[in-house]
Amino acid sequence: MTQLTPHIFKRFHTALSDVLKELAEEGALPAGLDPAKVTVEPPRDASHGDISTNVGMVLSKPAGMKPRGLATLVGDRMRTDPALGISDISIDGPGFLNFRLAPEMWQGELATAVRAGVAYGDSQVGQGVRVNVEYVSANPTGPMHVGHCRGAVVGDVLASLLAKAGFDVVREYYINDAGAQVDVLARSAYHRYREALGDDMGAVPAGLYPGDYLVPLGQDIAKRYGDIWRNADEAVWLETIRTEAVAAMLVLIKEDLAALGVKHDLFSSERAMVESGAVEASLAALEERGLIYVGTLEPPKGKTPDEWEPRPQTLFRATDFGDDVDRPLKKSDGSWTYFANDIAYHYDKALGNPHRPGANILINIFGADHGGYVKRMMAAVKALTDGKVALDIKLCQLVNLLDNGVPVKMSKRAGNFVILREVVDEVGANAVRFIMLTRKNDVSLDFDFAKVQEQSKDNPVFYVQYAHARAASVLRNAVDSLSHDQLSSEHLANSSLSHLTDEAELGLMRTLASWPRLVEAAAEAHEPHRIAFYLGDVAAGFHALWNKGRDEASLRFILPDDPELTIARLALVQGVKSVIASGLAVLGVEPVEEMR
Repeated sequence: MTQLTPHIFKRFHTALSDVLKELAEEGALPAGLDPAKVTVEPPRDASHGDISTNVGMVLSKPAGMKPRGLATLVGDRMRTDPALGISDISIDGPGFLNFRLAPEMWQGELATAVRAGVAYGDSQVGQGVRVNVEYVSANPTGPMHVGHCRGAVVGDVLASLLAKAGFDVVREYYINDAGAQVDVLARSAYHRYREALGDDMGAVPAGLYPGDYLVPLGQDIAKRYGDIWRNADEAVWLETIRTEAVAAMLVLIKEDLAALGVKHDLFSSERAMVESGAVEASLAALEERGLIYVGTLEPPKGKTPDEWEPRPQTLFRATDFGDDVDRPLKKSDGSWTYFANDIAYHYDKALGNPHRPGANILINIFGADHGGYVKRMMAAVKALTDGKVALDIKLCQLVNLLDNGVPVKMSKRAGNFVILREVVDEVGANAVRFIMLTRKNDVSLDFDFAKVQEQSKDNPVFYVQYAHARAASVLRNAVDSLSHDQLSSEHLANSSLSHLTDEAELGLMRTLASWPRLVEAAAEAHEPHRIAFYLGDVAAGFHALWNKGRDEASLRFILPDDPELTIARLALVQGVKSVIASGLAVLGVEPVEEMR
């Protein structure tokens, strides 16, 4: 594993930890103070300084000191370390310790960013811990609709973010091909098969899938199998047509995912898992722990005893692990519940199999309609793994599809929903992916076709792409006055960056320097939307600097009469370009070199 240089916030945290040890050795503080929960980050209010830590508040109680007193003691000792470049210290509020750094600290971070290029922000914080990210997992009953889009992007970008932060990531799609919905798909395909044979079938019956996307499937089945099932009983054709239909729908789904730039390492079949005996194996593991019993549940909330028929059921002791009620594992007909299958699937993900390594962390990206499943799945994973495997379930709220504020009508091809591919074809995968991350996953999102295609600062993807294109343009224009060697990353990084002293330049350098820390924080919080927000901040800082140069000639990036200052400013432009490209790579968005 390549050794990476610690970023400035991590260096401050290490220095702070060393100071706590020194003060303990001197008897000024008690031994054993744990700095693990101490944060070192940019302050919320930039006027307070460059770096802020909550050390005074977090450790005051175990240290037996007042927060401000502890902050003062730590700050005074850290001030003496010349490697930290501290120019001023303040203590605000209940005990926040704030540092202001000398310009050379930010100039040094800029040099690091320029040398690293798009690799800036790569981290080892994940320490190779294996993470399984399951996302999309749409029922294989048709092409993907816009409702699947958000979870697809959130999952895909989260997987990329975790990989950049040093986690070992497996991207997985769970094919729900064992439920009643695939039997409905088979009957829907059979209806189209009969149509392809020339039979007058009338309108698609209620309860079947009405979309025209099944017409080619019916025609293909008729071409390959002829009329052997024209008047056959369902039991004769159901299994074969179901298999054919699921395979055909997976082809459509994979094409849709590819158009969106979404990738998976593994597609796992629920049916194959059930047939392998995995459900019995996982429930046997629960039974060994005494976590399965036969009992009778109370009526669900809102139902009176007259509406509820109590009966003995096979139950999982979910309440022992934080759930609201114990959960049934068998239906009245003796078959397994969906929950039983999901227990087996998560157990398999945690343990691993010949096709997939086991994982230390499981992340599921679900639609908002799966909110009721969160507690029971958390309980099951905790029970099966003795709490050694973590499960995080991210719920994605609805996407409201609009055009100039007007709701978009449903697709004729699909029959009752808007197809994801139509959205991608209209505005492009780059725009779709970026916009899907402009809100946190648990907040509903408006996707307006008109706004997404608007070339203005109100369109976040355009705003960020324009900043990257502007930076590329500046560097191209510099070729007229400088050699390619002078514009190399190494030459720019070694230039006299001490010339960069304007507050707007320093502010932009501070923003760029926070990228490695943001990667780690966003990865550990499983919050990929932070990347899109951050890129907006970088773009805003760069556009503001550009505008200052337009109004004041001495602040322009290229000054023919001052080659040293020009090269220093071009290093800043290269830093902006590299960091934006690094962030867009995590988002799966291609950075543009020119805006047309």
